[in-house]
Amino acid sequence: MSAVSAWSTARAQARRDLQLVWRRRGDAAQPLLFTVMVVALFPMALGAEPNQLARIAPAVLWVAVLLAGLLTLDSLYRSDVEDGSLEQMLLAPVPLAWLLLVRVLVHWATTALPLVLVSPLLAEFLYLPRELLPVLLVSLALGTPLLSLLGAVVAALTVGIRRSGMLLALLALPLFLPVLVFGAGSVMAAAQGLSSWAGALLLLGAGLALALVLAPLAAAAAIRIALS
Repeated sequence: MSAVSAWSTARAQARRDLQLVWRRRGDAAQPLLFTVMVVALFPMALGAEPNQLARIAPAVLWVAVLLAGLLTLDSLYRSDVEDGSLEQMLLAPVPLAWLLLVRVLVHWATTALPLVLVSPLLAEFLYLPRELLPVLLVSLALGTPLLSLLGAVVAALTVGIRRSGMLLALLALPLFLPVLVFGAGSVMAAAQGLSSWAGALLLLGAGLALALVLAPLAAAAAIRIALS
């Protein structure tokens, strides 16, 4: 496989996925609307007391982002299974892992990236101190693609099971929890003046680098097993 062929196939795959997202833009907007609603409910439930909201702001934002990511996992390959596109991807002249990596990147860009972009506004809503905003943005920028990559593997494991939403959540949560701990923990550590916040971000970065290599391969193997 030449580099030119790989990149042309990746562009075609990304263009197709973006067109499908545009046709179902209502579904693509669900994670953003869900996150906004979850964040908006906390001041209503706890009262608009700035100090109290600021203490829980990193945890609230990260939990909302994690749960929003779970909403879209079931649809990651579902339409491809129903219309036979997944079998065509298996027969493509490029590695399936490469196509799946493109799919995950498009999925992240259309579902998680909007959450990262609106997170400063949501952080202001929860009275998060502005000096903590860079740490929050970096943690989300590293953690959300890692969640998408891990979710792609879990979704591939259940691709042959109908109505696998609950099973997906049960399988994904143990993998997502370390990302949540390091992501929210980095912001909490920075808020307390601890130097460990940088180490948490480095661990997220290392996990992301590892997942970029291994997650597409694991997802491709799981799909081949599921469809065999």
